[in-house]
Amino acid sequence: MSRARTLAFAQLLRIPNVFTAFADVALGACAASAVLPSAPAGFWIAYAVLALASGCLYLAGMVWNDVFDLAEDTKARPFRPLPSGRVAKGTAVALGTLLFGAGLALAAAAGLPGQPEWNHEPLVFACGIVAGVLIYDAGAKRTPGGPVAMAACRFLNVLFGLSLVPEAALDIEYRLHLAAVVGFYIIGVTWFARTEEGKSRKRDLALAASVIAVSLLLALLLRAKLHAASGPSKHLTQLGTVAFPYLLVGFGFLVGRPIARAIGDPSPRAVQAAVKRCVLGLVALDAVLATMFAGLPGLLLLLLLPPALVLGKWVYST
Repeated sequence: MSRARTLAFAQLLRIPNVFTAFADVALGACAASAVLPSAPAGFWIAYAVLALASGCLYLAGMVWNDVFDLAEDTKARPFRPLPSGRVAKGTAVALGTLLFGAGLALAAAAGLPGQPEWNHEPLVFACGIVAGVLIYDAGAKRTPGGPVAMAACRFLNVLFGLSLVPEAALDIEYRLHLAAVVGFYIIGVTWFARTEEGKSRKRDLALAASVIAVSLLLALLLRAKLHAASGPSKHLTQLGTVAFPYLLVGFGFLVGRPIARAIGDPSPRAVQAAVKRCVLGLVALDAVLATMFAGLPGLLLLLLLPPALVLGKWVYST
Protein backbone atom coordinates (compact mmCIF):
# COMPACT_ATOMS: atom_id res chain seq x y z
CA MET A 1 0.00 0.00 0.00
CA SER A 2 1.39 3.40 -0.96
CA ARG A 3 2.18 6.07 1.62
CA ALA A 4 -0.67 8.28 0.35
CA ARG A 5 -3.21 5.46 0.63
CA THR A 6 -1.96 4.51 4.08
CA LEU A 7 -2.40 8.12 5.18
CA ALA A 8 -5.94 8.17 3.76
CA PHE A 9 -6.96 5.13 5.80
CA ALA A 10 -5.22 6.48 8.90
CA GLN A 11 -7.23 9.70 8.56
CA LEU A 12 -10.46 7.79 8.00
CA LEU A 13 -9.82 5.76 11.16
CA ARG A 14 -8.58 8.76 13.22
CA ILE A 15 -5.77 6.48 14.39
CA PRO A 16 -4.44 8.76 17.19
CA ASN A 17 -7.78 8.59 19.01
CA VAL A 18 -7.85 4.80 19.34
CA PHE A 19 -5.48 5.08 22.29
CA THR A 20 -8.29 6.73 24.25
CA ALA A 21 -10.34 3.55 23.82
CA PHE A 22 -7.41 1.48 25.05
CA ALA A 23 -7.12 3.82 28.04
CA ASP A 24 -10.72 3.15 29.10
CA VAL A 25 -10.03 -0.60 29.20
CA ALA A 26 -6.68 -0.04 30.91
CA LEU A 27 -8.57 1.93 33.58
CA GLY A 28 -10.73 -1.15 34.12
CA ALA A 29 -7.61 -3.32 34.31
CA CYS A 30 -6.14 -1.04 37.00
CA ALA A 31 -9.34 -1.31 39.02
CA ALA A 32 -9.23 -5.10 38.56
CA SER A 33 -5.60 -5.29 39.71
CA ALA A 34 -6.53 -3.42 42.88
CA VAL A 35 -9.61 -5.43 43.84
CA LEU A 36 -8.39 -8.81 42.50
CA PRO A 37 -4.69 -9.03 43.44
CA SER A 38 -4.62 -12.80 42.86
CA ALA A 39 -6.29 -12.97 39.44
CA PRO A 40 -4.97 -15.78 37.18
CA ALA A 41 -2.76 -15.07 34.15
CA GLY A 42 -5.65 -15.92 31.82
CA PHE A 43 -7.59 -13.03 33.30
CA TRP A 44 -5.01 -10.53 32.03
CA ILE A 45 -4.98 -12.20 28.62
CA ALA A 46 -8.71 -11.57 28.57
CA TYR A 47 -8.04 -7.88 29.29
CA ALA A 48 -5.66 -7.68 26.32
CA VAL A 49 -8.40 -9.15 24.11
CA LEU A 50 -10.89 -6.69 25.62
CA ALA A 51 -8.62 -3.77 24.72
CA LEU A 52 -8.37 -4.98 21.11
CA ALA A 53 -12.16 -5.31 20.98
CA SER A 54 -12.60 -1.75 22.25
CA GLY A 55 -10.12 -0.47 19.67
CA CYS A 56 -11.96 -2.21 16.83
CA LEU A 57 -15.32 -0.80 17.94
CA TYR A 58 -13.86 2.71 18.22
CA LEU A 59 -12.23 2.57 14.79
CA ALA A 60 -15.48 1.27 13.30
CA GLY A 61 -17.26 4.28 14.77
CA MET A 62 -14.80 6.63 13.10
CA VAL A 63 -15.34 4.98 9.72
CA TRP A 64 -19.14 5.03 9.97
CA ASN A 65 -19.01 8.66 11.07
CA ASP A 66 -17.46 9.61 7.72
CA VAL A 67 -19.76 7.30 5.77
CA PHE A 68 -22.86 8.98 7.20
CA ASP A 69 -21.27 12.44 6.79
CA LEU A 70 -20.24 11.95 3.15
CA ALA A 71 -22.77 14.40 1.67
CA GLU A 72 -21.94 17.08 4.23
CA ASP A 73 -18.18 16.51 3.95
CA THR A 74 -18.35 16.76 0.15
CA LYS A 75 -19.45 20.38 0.58
CA ALA A 76 -17.66 21.44 3.76
CA ARG A 77 -14.64 19.11 4.07
CA PRO A 78 -13.73 17.87 0.59
CA PHE A 79 -10.17 17.06 1.72
CA ARG A 80 -11.33 14.09 3.82
CA PRO A 81 -10.66 10.55 2.52
CA LEU A 82 -14.19 9.75 1.27
CA PRO A 83 -15.21 12.98 -0.51
CA SER A 84 -11.71 13.32 -1.99
CA GLY A 85 -12.02 9.83 -3.50
CA ARG A 86 -8.87 8.56 -1.79
CA VAL A 87 -11.03 5.87 -0.15
CA ALA A 88 -14.13 4.53 -1.90
CA LYS A 89 -17.42 4.59 0.01
CA GLY A 90 -17.90 0.85 -0.57
CA THR A 91 -14.48 0.17 0.89
CA ALA A 92 -15.30 2.27 3.95
CA VAL A 93 -18.61 0.45 4.49
CA ALA A 94 -16.85 -2.92 4.23
CA LEU A 95 -14.12 -1.77 6.62
CA GLY A 96 -16.58 -0.38 9.17
CA THR A 97 -18.61 -3.59 9.06
CA LEU A 98 -15.50 -5.74 9.40
CA LEU A 99 -14.28 -3.74 12.40
CA PHE A 100 -17.65 -4.00 14.14
CA GLY A 101 -17.64 -7.75 13.53
CA ALA A 102 -14.09 -8.10 14.84
CA GLY A 103 -14.95 -6.03 17.91
CA LEU A 104 -17.95 -8.20 18.74
CA ALA A 105 -16.01 -11.43 18.17
CA LEU A 106 -13.15 -10.26 20.37
CA ALA A 107 -15.60 -9.14 23.07
CA ALA A 108 -17.15 -12.61 23.08
CA ALA A 109 -13.67 -14.18 23.24
CA ALA A 110 -12.69 -11.94 26.17
CA GLY A 111 -15.30 -13.68 28.30
CA LEU A 112 -13.44 -16.99 28.06
CA PRO A 113 -9.84 -16.80 29.44
CA GLY A 114 -9.38 -16.98 33.21
CA GLN A 115 -13.10 -17.58 33.87
CA PRO A 116 -14.73 -20.73 35.28
CA GLU A 117 -17.48 -20.24 32.69
CA TRP A 118 -18.11 -17.89 29.76
CA ASN A 119 -18.69 -14.29 30.86
CA HIS A 120 -21.28 -12.80 28.51
CA GLU A 121 -21.02 -9.23 29.87
CA PRO A 122 -18.27 -8.02 27.50
CA LEU A 123 -20.38 -9.06 24.49
CA VAL A 124 -23.48 -7.39 25.94
CA PHE A 125 -21.64 -4.10 26.43
CA ALA A 126 -20.03 -4.40 22.99
CA CYS A 127 -23.48 -4.73 21.42
CA GLY A 128 -24.56 -1.63 23.35
CA ILE A 129 -21.54 0.27 22.04
CA VAL A 130 -22.31 -0.75 18.44
CA ALA A 131 -25.91 0.43 18.83
CA GLY A 132 -24.81 3.68 20.47
CA VAL A 133 -22.23 4.41 17.78
CA LEU A 134 -24.70 3.85 14.94
CA ILE A 135 -27.37 5.97 16.64
CA TYR A 136 -24.88 8.80 17.12
CA ASP A 137 -23.30 8.61 13.66
CA ALA A 138 -26.59 8.18 11.82
CA GLY A 139 -28.15 11.37 13.08
CA ALA A 140 -28.15 11.90 16.85
CA LYS A 141 -24.99 14.01 16.60
CA ARG A 142 -26.92 16.63 14.64
CA THR A 143 -29.49 17.04 17.42
CA PRO A 144 -29.22 18.89 20.75
CA GLY A 145 -28.78 15.48 22.36
CA GLY A 146 -25.65 14.76 20.34
CA PRO A 147 -23.17 15.27 23.19
CA VAL A 148 -25.20 12.95 25.43
CA ALA A 149 -25.33 10.30 22.69
CA MET A 150 -21.56 10.48 22.27
CA ALA A 151 -21.06 10.33 26.05
CA ALA A 152 -23.28 7.24 26.21
CA CYS A 153 -20.83 5.42 23.92
CA ARG A 154 -17.90 6.32 26.14
CA PHE A 155 -19.91 5.55 29.29
CA LEU A 156 -20.52 2.05 27.92
CA ASN A 157 -16.86 1.70 26.96
CA VAL A 158 -15.77 2.31 30.56
CA LEU A 159 -18.29 -0.27 31.77
CA PHE A 160 -16.97 -2.54 29.00
CA GLY A 161 -13.51 -2.16 30.54
CA LEU A 162 -14.92 -3.21 33.93
CA SER A 163 -16.99 -6.11 32.61
CA LEU A 164 -14.40 -8.73 33.60
CA VAL A 165 -14.39 -7.63 37.25
CA PRO A 166 -16.76 -9.71 39.43
CA GLU A 167 -19.56 -7.64 40.94
CA ALA A 168 -18.62 -8.94 44.39
CA ALA A 169 -15.23 -7.23 44.04
CA LEU A 170 -16.53 -3.88 42.75
CA ASP A 171 -20.15 -2.94 43.28
CA ILE A 172 -22.24 -1.65 40.37
CA GLU A 173 -22.66 1.68 42.19
CA TYR A 174 -18.95 2.43 41.87
CA ARG A 175 -18.80 1.24 38.26
CA LEU A 176 -21.63 3.54 37.22
CA HIS A 177 -20.10 6.48 39.09
CA LEU A 178 -16.72 5.94 37.45
CA ALA A 179 -18.29 5.66 34.00
CA ALA A 180 -20.32 8.82 34.72
CA VAL A 181 -17.11 10.78 35.36
CA VAL A 182 -15.88 9.97 31.86
CA GLY A 183 -19.36 10.38 30.41
CA PHE A 184 -19.78 13.94 31.73
CA TYR A 185 -16.29 14.79 30.52
CA ILE A 186 -17.23 13.66 27.00
CA ILE A 187 -20.50 15.60 27.09
CA GLY A 188 -18.49 18.73 27.79
CA VAL A 189 -15.84 18.02 25.15
CA THR A 190 -18.42 17.14 22.46
CA TRP A 191 -20.46 20.25 23.25
CA PHE A 192 -17.29 22.34 23.13
CA ALA A 193 -16.48 20.91 19.68
CA ARG A 194 -19.91 21.31 18.08
CA THR A 195 -19.03 24.50 16.20
CA GLU A 196 -15.25 24.10 16.06
CA GLU A 197 -15.12 24.70 12.30
CA GLY A 198 -16.81 28.10 12.50
CA LYS A 199 -17.20 30.96 14.93
CA SER A 200 -18.13 29.54 18.33
CA ARG A 201 -20.17 31.42 20.92
CA LYS A 202 -18.30 32.22 24.13
CA ARG A 203 -21.39 31.40 26.19
CA ASP A 204 -21.68 27.90 24.71
CA LEU A 205 -17.98 27.25 25.21
CA ALA A 206 -18.19 28.38 28.83
CA LEU A 207 -21.17 26.14 29.51
CA ALA A 208 -19.38 23.18 27.92
CA ALA A 209 -16.32 23.91 30.06
CA SER A 210 -18.53 23.90 33.16
CA VAL A 211 -19.70 20.36 32.29
CA ILE A 212 -16.07 19.27 32.08
CA ALA A 213 -15.54 20.82 35.52
CA VAL A 214 -18.54 18.85 36.83
CA SER A 215 -16.88 15.62 35.65
CA LEU A 216 -13.81 16.42 37.77
CA LEU A 217 -16.03 17.17 40.76
CA LEU A 218 -17.72 13.79 40.26
CA ALA A 219 -14.27 12.17 40.35
CA LEU A 220 -13.58 13.76 43.74
CA LEU A 221 -16.95 12.60 45.02
CA LEU A 222 -16.20 9.04 43.89
CA ARG A 223 -12.92 9.08 45.78
CA ALA A 224 -14.74 10.27 48.89
CA LYS A 225 -17.33 7.54 48.42
CA LEU A 226 -14.61 4.88 48.16
CA HIS A 227 -12.97 6.17 51.34
CA ALA A 228 -16.31 5.96 53.14
CA ALA A 229 -17.10 2.43 51.91
CA SER A 230 -18.28 -0.05 54.53
CA GLY A 231 -19.50 -3.63 54.77
CA PRO A 232 -18.43 -5.92 51.89
CA SER A 233 -16.85 -2.94 50.12
CA LYS A 234 -14.70 -1.86 53.07
CA HIS A 235 -11.54 -3.05 51.28
CA LEU A 236 -12.00 -0.14 48.84
CA THR A 237 -11.06 2.37 51.56
CA GLN A 238 -7.44 1.21 51.32
CA LEU A 239 -7.13 1.77 47.58
CA GLY A 240 -5.45 4.57 45.70
CA THR A 241 -3.04 7.34 46.59
CA VAL A 242 -3.34 10.51 48.66
CA ALA A 243 -1.95 12.34 45.62
CA PHE A 244 -5.17 11.75 43.68
CA PRO A 245 -6.76 15.20 44.29
CA TYR A 246 -3.53 16.94 43.29
CA LEU A 247 -3.24 14.85 40.14
CA LEU A 248 -6.82 15.75 39.30
CA VAL A 249 -6.04 19.47 39.74
CA GLY A 250 -3.01 19.01 37.47
CA PHE A 251 -5.22 17.45 34.84
CA GLY A 252 -7.62 20.38 35.22
CA PHE A 253 -4.81 22.76 34.31
CA LEU A 254 -3.72 20.52 31.41
CA VAL A 255 -7.06 20.84 29.63
CA GLY A 256 -8.18 24.08 31.28
CA ARG A 257 -5.55 26.33 29.76
CA PRO A 258 -6.41 25.72 26.08
CA ILE A 259 -10.09 25.79 27.00
CA ALA A 260 -9.68 29.21 28.62
CA ARG A 261 -7.78 30.49 25.58
CA ALA A 262 -10.55 29.26 23.28
CA ILE A 263 -13.24 30.96 25.37
CA GLY A 264 -11.28 34.19 25.21
CA ASP A 265 -10.69 33.81 21.47
CA PRO A 266 -13.40 31.50 20.03
CA SER A 267 -11.75 31.20 16.63
CA PRO A 268 -11.72 27.81 14.86
CA ARG A 269 -7.97 27.47 15.40
CA ALA A 270 -8.17 28.05 19.17
CA VAL A 271 -11.26 25.88 19.65
CA GLN A 272 -9.83 23.01 17.60
CA ALA A 273 -6.60 23.15 19.60
CA ALA A 274 -8.59 22.91 22.84
CA VAL A 275 -10.69 20.04 21.48
CA LYS A 276 -7.60 18.11 20.40
CA ARG A 277 -6.07 18.58 23.87
CA CYS A 278 -9.29 17.41 25.51
CA VAL A 279 -9.72 14.37 23.24
CA LEU A 280 -6.21 13.07 23.79
CA GLY A 281 -6.44 14.33 27.39
CA LEU A 282 -8.91 11.52 28.01
CA VAL A 283 -5.88 9.23 28.30
CA ALA A 284 -4.53 11.47 31.07
CA LEU A 285 -7.94 11.54 32.78
CA ASP A 286 -8.13 7.75 32.71
CA ALA A 287 -4.61 7.61 34.15
CA VAL A 288 -5.56 9.93 37.01
CA LEU A 289 -8.73 7.94 37.68
CA ALA A 290 -6.65 4.75 37.67
CA THR A 291 -4.59 6.09 40.58
CA MET A 292 -7.82 6.14 42.58
CA PHE A 293 -7.64 2.34 42.55
CA ALA A 294 -4.08 1.27 41.74
CA GLY A 295 -2.15 4.16 43.27
CA LEU A 296 0.68 5.89 41.41
CA PRO A 297 1.30 2.86 39.11
CA GLY A 298 -1.98 3.89 37.47
CA LEU A 299 -0.02 6.72 35.84
CA LEU A 300 1.55 4.09 33.59
CA LEU A 301 -1.52 4.63 31.41
CA LEU A 302 0.20 7.83 30.31
CA LEU A 303 2.46 5.61 28.18
CA LEU A 304 -0.46 5.53 25.76
CA LEU A 305 -0.04 9.26 25.13
CA PRO A 306 3.32 9.38 23.26
CA PRO A 307 2.20 7.22 20.30
CA ALA A 308 -1.08 9.16 20.14
CA LEU A 309 0.77 12.48 20.10
CA VAL A 310 3.28 11.31 17.50
CA LEU A 311 0.54 10.01 15.22
CA GLY A 312 -1.44 13.20 15.88
CA LYS A 313 1.25 15.21 14.08
CA TRP A 314 0.61 13.08 11.00
CA VAL A 315 -3.13 12.42 11.20
CA TYR A 316 -5.89 14.80 12.35
CA SER A 317 -7.90 13.63 15.36
CA THR A 318 -11.07 15.79 15.12
